Amino acid sequence: MPPSLLLPLLLAPVLSAPPAAPPSAPVKVMFVGVFHMANPGHDIHNTKVDDMLAPKRQAEIAALTSALARFKPTAVAAEWPANLVAERYPKYLAGTLPPSPNETVQLAFRLAAAAKLKSVHGIDVDGDFPFPALQAYAKANGKSAVMDEMHALGEKHMRDLSQLLAEKSVSVALRSLNDPAHINLEHAVFYRGALRVGAGDAQPGVDLLSAWYKRNFLICANLIQVSKPGDRIVVIYGAGHAFLIRQCVQETPGFELVEPNDFLPQ
Repeated sequence: MPPSLLLPLLLAPVLSAPPAAPPSAPVKVMFVGVFHMANPGHDIHNTKVDDMLAPKRQAEIAALTSALARFKPTAVAAEWPANLVAERYPKYLAGTLPPSPNETVQLAFRLAAAAKLKSVHGIDVDGDFPFPALQAYAKANGKSAVMDEMHALGEKHMRDLSQLLAEKSVSVALRSLNDPAHINLEHAVFYRGALRVGAGDAQPGVDLLSAWYKRNFLICANLIQVSKPGDRIVVIYGAGHAFLIRQCVQETPGFELVEPNDFLPQ
């Protein structure tokens, strides 16, 4: 059959098909990267944080929570496992949870309560982070300068954040952490910098990134799986996760990323 006759036959099913259903309302996600308010000291580089339960800080946290509430969240997700959140959020609502400076309590629970949400999503998962192996390889194979650059950036960011907290408000510190340029630089130097450490079959930088990416994919999977069309979700999480979770949200059909700095007070 000549191509001129074949084309209309191929197009006929398409032209006669019923109109596609309208797309579902997008899930809007605001990822708020935070520092660890309780000083747990679990990261490679840690900010020195003053007492978040002090009256001055409580007033600042209340103000920034009110600002985030303008987003009108239908859901809040936090950096705790689901079972821990399910145990503690009801106690928070009942006023029986002991005071805690932890950011899940101070920001996620407070915001959810302000939005009159009956539950909070705990979406955290544990994961490996083989950083000692990366350091050992770098030291033994002439890559210490790479590690020094990574550590120097981490220490600078922590000093800058500590200074912001000492001189300004919690919200100003969070605005700095959530600036896209800051997020991109930290990821490029620290995480992508790890790819410079290794050779041949020995690739500790790749091992580190693979483990880090897996954990963040699991976190993002949890986020996606608890969402429904039209949700407006605020995610309160350690700022080190910002690049990958933001990327996951931006690249997932039906999801839209909302910038927290459009809401956080200056």
